[in-house]
Amino acid sequence: MKKILTRTGSSIACVILFIVIITTVVCWNELGTLFKAGNYDNEDNMVETIMAKSASPGVAMVLSEQGETKYKFYGYADVNNNKMVTEESLFELGSTTKAFTALAIILLADEGYLSYSDSISDYIPWFEPTFKGGKVNISINQLLAHTSGIPSWTIRLIPEGTTGDMLEKTIHNISDIALDTHPGTEYNYATVNYDILAMIIEKVTGKSYQDYVTENILVPLRMTDSYFSTGQEKESDKLTKGYRVFFGRSLEYDAPRYYGNIAAGYLVTNSKDLERWINAQMGIGEIPDNLMNAIQQSHEVDIKTAGYEDKNQYYSFGWSIDTKNRVVSHSGMNPNYSSQVIINLEKQQAIFVLANLNSTASSLIANNIYENMNGNHMNKFNYDDEYVLIDLVFSFLVIIAVVILCLQAIKLVRGIKLNIKDEKTRFRKIIGSSIGLILRIMLLVLVIIWPYLLNNNYLMIGVWMSYSVYMWIGITAINCILSIIINIKKIGIIRSSL
Repeated sequence: MKKILTRTGSSIACVILFIVIITTVVCWNELGTLFKAGNYDNEDNMVETIMAKSASPGVAMVLSEQGETKYKFYGYADVNNNKMVTEESLFELGSTTKAFTALAIILLADEGYLSYSDSISDYIPWFEPTFKGGKVNISINQLLAHTSGIPSWTIRLIPEGTTGDMLEKTIHNISDIALDTHPGTEYNYATVNYDILAMIIEKVTGKSYQDYVTENILVPLRMTDSYFSTGQEKESDKLTKGYRVFFGRSLEYDAPRYYGNIAAGYLVTNSKDLERWINAQMGIGEIPDNLMNAIQQSHEVDIKTAGYEDKNQYYSFGWSIDTKNRVVSHSGMNPNYSSQVIINLEKQQAIFVLANLNSTASSLIANNIYENMNGNHMNKFNYDDEYVLIDLVFSFLVIIAVVILCLQAIKLVRGIKLNIKDEKTRFRKIIGSSIGLILRIMLLVLVIIWPYLLNNNYLMIGVWMSYSVYMWIGITAINCILSIIINIKKIGIIRSSL
């Protein structure tokens, strides 16, 4: 019997060790790419280096300088089908959608349908947020500037779904929210600010948010390929596949849909249409007078109401605005897409970068292209991409956890043996096992609840982060349980030896 158990334990060890080795070998190239120097001697090599380090499958960009436009494309719109990115490849914009929403508000204000100083409750009476226990009013300009006081973590209150009532459900979920700060006092980026603006647009116009923006912004700018992803439309064959990173590799990822967040992240577009958008920001092209006037207003900053981000840097009308250099910019991230736009209004320079993976790759590429446009050195990959780093850290933690699981399994299969020579040894071992039991129970609880300690939850982890996080939680929880069993068995053996 002893030999059988020994062979069984050895077999388990070999199988698990084999899995660890295969996993490490298969993913070593992808994980190792993160630490390779890469090549930054020209724009193409820089883009390819950053794509490799972030595991981004595809990137599209449009550049405009003094009215001259060019496109650049890299990688795959669909990896499995070897479909390359082109000027017609569609991407979700993420938060760069907010500038379109703000522009719609400006148009309505210019037409006299609303005023920036209006309270939300004028349009949504049941919206009653509080600050320090008392009811307060939030104005439209505070939503536009992210100075409403609504906490940034409210993104997790946006319900999953694509039915027409999801926008209203989203607003209902935060209608009695306790604000972090008094409205108008501090800048705090919260994506749901722009979802509230979408509902105000619907209340004022009697139309759906997407219909109003399409009719009054997309159509006049001839952005004919662009549309809002509601989850109800027929998926275009031009839509790129979205991806997420796992063990240093990109995996196709059909992310959950959040129609309630449509105004803050779900405009779908391509490089061809974005050429018209960025040129319109610089006054280039045939643009209706009312729309051109609204666009110009969106670049203006009222220091009294704008959100203060940094010196000479303010948030207003869906843009982060550098008042000194007259540069407007914004980044965007959805669970499986990302984007970055930078427009120098003074120099008539613009770049918009799209990627079909959620990472900072689009921002790093856009910033480097912009620096190169202005004769400056391009920067190397910054190791501050939280999604890439989370995947890297938890991938290694998963490997370590599997090794520990192997050792735990061997110990249980082979049986627990304790060498108790005397009373002193018995006392020391029962104390050690008891402390070990308590620590493992505490660790198990910590492993289960740590997302909530960081003001997060399992749903957000599942939607936004690498699968390696879930794997680590699961394997570590199993390890804790096995360790608890081992310590209980030890205590039982010690007591039975009395």
